[in-house]
Amino acid sequence: MPLKKILLALVVITAIAAFYGLGLDQYLNLENFLAQRDAILEYQAENPYQSALSFFALYIAITAFSLPAATLITLAAGAIFGLWQGVLLVSFASTIGASLAFLMARTLFRDSVQERFKSSFEKINSGVEREGAFYLFGLRLVPIFPFVAVNLLMGLTNIRLSQYFWVSQLGMLPGTIVYVNAGTQLAELDSLAGIASPAMLLSFAALGIFPIIAKRALERLKARRVYKGYSKPKQFDSNLVVIGAGSAGLVSAYIAAATKAKVDLIERHKMGGDCLNTGCVPSKALIRSAKIKHYADTAAQYGVQIDNASVDFQQVMERIQDVIQKIEPHDSVERYTGLGVNCIQGSAQIIDPWHVKVDGKTIAAKNIIIATGARPAMPEILGLNSDLAYNSDTIWNLRQPPKAMIVGEGPIGCELAQSFHRLGINVTLVGRNDTVLPREDSDMASLVQSKMLSEGMKLEMGFDAVEAKPHPEDPSKQLLVAKSKSEQVIELEFDCILFAVGRIANTKGFGLENLGIENNDRGTLQVNEYLQTKFPNIYACGDVAGPYQLTHAASHQAWYASVNALFGGLKRFKADYRVIPWATFTDPEIARVGLSEFEAQEAGIAYEVHRYGIDDLDRAIADNVAYGQIKVLTVPGKDKVLGACIVGHHAGDLITEFVTGMKHGLGLNKLLGTIHIYPTLAEANKYLAGEWKRANVSDRTMSLLARFHKWTRS
Repeated sequence: MPLKKILLALVVITAIAAFYGLGLDQYLNLENFLAQRDAILEYQAENPYQSALSFFALYIAITAFSLPAATLITLAAGAIFGLWQGVLLVSFASTIGASLAFLMARTLFRDSVQERFKSSFEKINSGVEREGAFYLFGLRLVPIFPFVAVNLLMGLTNIRLSQYFWVSQLGMLPGTIVYVNAGTQLAELDSLAGIASPAMLLSFAALGIFPIIAKRALERLKARRVYKGYSKPKQFDSNLVVIGAGSAGLVSAYIAAATKAKVDLIERHKMGGDCLNTGCVPSKALIRSAKIKHYADTAAQYGVQIDNASVDFQQVMERIQDVIQKIEPHDSVERYTGLGVNCIQGSAQIIDPWHVKVDGKTIAAKNIIIATGARPAMPEILGLNSDLAYNSDTIWNLRQPPKAMIVGEGPIGCELAQSFHRLGINVTLVGRNDTVLPREDSDMASLVQSKMLSEGMKLEMGFDAVEAKPHPEDPSKQLLVAKSKSEQVIELEFDCILFAVGRIANTKGFGLENLGIENNDRGTLQVNEYLQTKFPNIYACGDVAGPYQLTHAASHQAWYASVNALFGGLKRFKADYRVIPWATFTDPEIARVGLSEFEAQEAGIAYEVHRYGIDDLDRAIADNVAYGQIKVLTVPGKDKVLGACIVGHHAGDLITEFVTGMKHGLGLNKLLGTIHIYPTLAEANKYLAGEWKRANVSDRTMSLLARFHKWTRS
C-alpha cells in the first residue's frame, strides 16, 4: 500500500478513535446542547467571529470523518447563529467536509473496489458520465440516503471533485434551510412545554414533509427534462393505451375498464398473447396427453392391464388447438369489448410520449402501457437446416411425429422433452450445465433428472452445440455436433431440433428507439420501481419489462402499471417482487418461492435447511407417486421462511401454502398448527414444519421434559 494511503488511514483511524475514546460523542446530543445553550449563546454574542470560525471548523471535521452528529450541529447552527448566518456556515462547511470525506474514500478505496468489481463499476461510471450531476443532485435534494453514505459511495466513482462540490452544495441547500430554520426554534425553547408551541411544531413538521416535497419537485424537474421538445395535448382521446394483448396487457386493460377509464387495447397478432396461443396453455395440454400415455404404460403398477396403448400424434396436436379454442373466449375481443375496452387490431407506433398511431389513426393518450411480451431466442448454429429447427412458438405446427428430436435443458425444454418422450418420440435432451433446470439447487433439480433417466430418456449434459452437418445416410436428418468443456465431442442425429434457450423482449418496431427509451442489461425495458420508463406517463409490464418472464408475474405487474398510470397523481405503488413463485411442470413437478440455497450462499444470508421426503407420505404412497422432497430455508432459530422448493406430484399446487405464508408473514409454527385433511398431499407441508420444530427444540428442553414426565410417574 502506498505511503500516502497508510498515513491517511492512520489519520482517519486516530481521529475516530479519539472521538469515541475521549468520550466526545456524549457531548454531541440534544440534551447536552440544551443544558449548555445559554452559555453557548452568551459566548457567541461576546465572540461572534471566533465562535463562527470554531463552529465552521468543527462542522468540517465532523462531516469529513463521518461522525454521527451532522443533524444535531445543523440544528445547533440555527439556534446559535440564526437562520441566514447559520445557513451560510452550514452550507459551505457541510460541502467542504463532504468533499474531504469524498476524497478520503477515493484515495483509500476507489482503485481496489473498482478493480474488484470492474464490470459493475464500468456501468456505474458510464451512468455517472451521462447523468452523474443530476443523480447526485437528487440524492442531495431528497435526504433518503444517509449523508455519510453518499459522500463515501460517490468517492468510489469517477465523478469530478469540482462537479461533486457544486452539485452537493446546490442539492443540500434547501434541506439546510429547513433544518437550520428548525434549529432557530431551539433558541426560543424555555421549557419542555415549549416543544408543543406552534412555531416549534411547524418547524419540525417542515422537516417531516420536506423529503416528500423535495422528491415531488425532483420528479417534476426530471419530467421537464425528458419532455423537453414534445408538445403535450390539451385534451386526450383516451386515459390509457395498452400495446399488447397478452397476460400483462389484458389485465392492464381490464383494470382500466373496471375503474371506468377510457382504454384502448392494441394487438397486432392474437388476443391472449403467447401464454394462450403458444406457451402455457398448449404446453399443459401436451403434458396432459403425455401423462395419460404414461399412466397407460404404467397401469400394471395399479393392477390394471392396458395392452398396446398407442398414440395418434396428429390427434394429440389437434387436441392442443381444441383446448386453445375453448379458452380463447376468456381473452377474446368480444369479451373485452363487453367489459368496456376498445380493442384495436393492428400495429402500434408510438409517435411521441402522448400519441400512438395505429391503422392510420392517431390516439392522444394520457398514459401508455407497453406490454409487448417476448419471443423465443433462436441461436445461430453453423450449417443448421432451418426447416428442421423449431422453438416454443412453432413446435405446435407439427402434425407428424419426428424420428429423432433434440431439446434444450431449461424449464420449457424439460417439460416438452419429457412429454414428447412419453409420446414415443426418440428425444435427446442436451444442456451445457451438469443438471437440468440450472436455476434450481442442484440437489432438487437432480431429483427431476433422475426421474427422467429412470423413464429411459437420453440426457447429454455439459455440452454446447457447435455445428450441424448432413446425415451420411438419411438426407431428411442432420447431425448435431456438440462439445463439452473437456473437449469431448458427440454427434446426435435429428430431424427436429427444439430450441428452448430463453426469450427475447419485444422492444423494437413500435417507436421506442425514436423516444430514446433504453433496454437494461437483460435486454428488457428500463423501468423504475413504479414500472415507469424514462417518460413518467409511459409504463411497461410483463415479459418486455422483466425481471420475471412468467404469466402470473406479468399479471402481477399489470396491476401496478395500470393503477399507477391511472391514479399515480394521488397514490403510487412500488412493484413488489418479494414473493414470486414459479413451477416447472415436469413429472415430478418442481416449484419454488423465495431464495434457493445457492442464492442464499451467494448473498451471504444466514439460513437453516429443513427437508421432508415425500416418499414417506401416506397419500403419495397410495397414489404411487411417493417420490420427491420439500426443502425449506428458514432464518436460523426462527420459523420465518426464506425460501421453499418442492419436487413432487402437484408441487405447483403445494407451494401455494408457502407462498401465502411468506406473503403474509406466517411462519412454520402457524403452518404446523393448521389442520390438514388426511390423507392428502398437502400434509407434506405440515410434516416439513414438524421437521423444523424438532430441529429447533434444544436438548436441554427435551431433558427437562423427560425429567418432568419421570416426576409425574413417581
